[in-house]
Amino acid sequence: MIRANHARGSDLMGIFDSFRKPEARNLENPNAPVSAEDFLQVMGWGGGLSEAGINVNVETALGVPAIWSAVNFLSGTLAGLPLHVYRKTKDGRERVETGTLPRILHDIANDEMSSFEWRKYVFDQVFTGGRGISYIERNNGNQIVNIWPLDPHHTRVDHVYRDRKLVRVYTYKGMKYEASEVIDIPFMLKPNQLDSRGPIVTNKDAIGLAIAATKYGSKAFQSGGIPPMTLQGPFQSGAAAARASTDVANTTVKLAREGKPVMAIPMGHELKAVGFNPEQMQLIELQRFSIEQIARIYSLPPVFLQDLTHGTFANTEQQDLHFVKHTLKRWIEQFEHELNLKLFPRTSRNYVEFNVDGLLRGDFKTRMEAHAASIQNGIRTPNEVRDIENLGPRPEGNSLMIQGATVPMGGQMELNLNADTN
Repeated sequence: MIRANHARGSDLMGIFDSFRKPEARNLENPNAPVSAEDFLQVMGWGGGLSEAGINVNVETALGVPAIWSAVNFLSGTLAGLPLHVYRKTKDGRERVETGTLPRILHDIANDEMSSFEWRKYVFDQVFTGGRGISYIERNNGNQIVNIWPLDPHHTRVDHVYRDRKLVRVYTYKGMKYEASEVIDIPFMLKPNQLDSRGPIVTNKDAIGLAIAATKYGSKAFQSGGIPPMTLQGPFQSGAAAARASTDVANTTVKLAREGKPVMAIPMGHELKAVGFNPEQMQLIELQRFSIEQIARIYSLPPVFLQDLTHGTFANTEQQDLHFVKHTLKRWIEQFEHELNLKLFPRTSRNYVEFNVDGLLRGDFKTRMEAHAASIQNGIRTPNEVRDIENLGPRPEGNSLMIQGATVPMGGQMELNLNADTN
């Protein structure tokens, strides 16, 4: 594993170096407001406020339940899918189960992390800061022995000219890696093909509104649902007005918490609300709108963010299908293509592929009907179907069947010959 320690001074020098070298750019800092494109933003001095006046970064955004749910749901789903190595053959393909790589991808990514942990971390970074990066460790025989996730916050990517070609070089805590040694999953690349756009910082206004609504709701309940008030009356001095304001504020909150709706106001004084209460602001509707906006950012049906407003038994299964076909498929293919590019030579007949059958299983009746059709039409063998249902194989279940007599393919001719002989 890469182990490198850097002093704070060297980290700061690295920041200044990025300005002395225009061609060197930092990957997006997940904890910096908006983006880490200039010095002010790297140091946290500007650019992080949304139109709602909220400082939006990864940490504040994860405080919104819908963001937390979306990130964990997507990354957890992608981390939990079976990931296998296959080899193309003249008869189709066969699963590769021997060797180190299948175990790394499916079971143990490195000496410290499982494959699930590795993939979960990578996609957590993708769906927050906008990039997930891993280093491929090979031994002296060029065999892959580990895959290590790297912190995008401490990784820089540059374009350098080599052999009259522009190539990428990754720098992680002073150590440089060729692009062929790095698995790089960006959310969306910028035009320079070095930096990436993250979903949180790019949509800071929509997420800032969600953060503001969450904070306002918390403060409203803290004050008993009472909006800000102004006390008007004949005060002798500013100090007297301040004392009266404090007394009214304390009394109002106390009565609200005790469930007493009436408060006496001295003659000649008037208490007026400033702004709107949560009901007038339609806080519930605003929070629901924020959930819908966040669902759009991550291309998720709202039902997957626990918003069942428009969810029914009839459309939930269709939303499951929509999620797999239009949301998950994009990330599965990007990850598969990146792994195939970096793990195997171009001439290799091996490749990796996710198994998404479990996500498309449907209810029992639907599955059984689909299995019956696949067996009767010679698409799958009975044992292949039994394997999908986590059932053990049968000795007679390895042959393809044909519709009609439902006998092993080629067996019908034998039956006819036997009949003619008799």
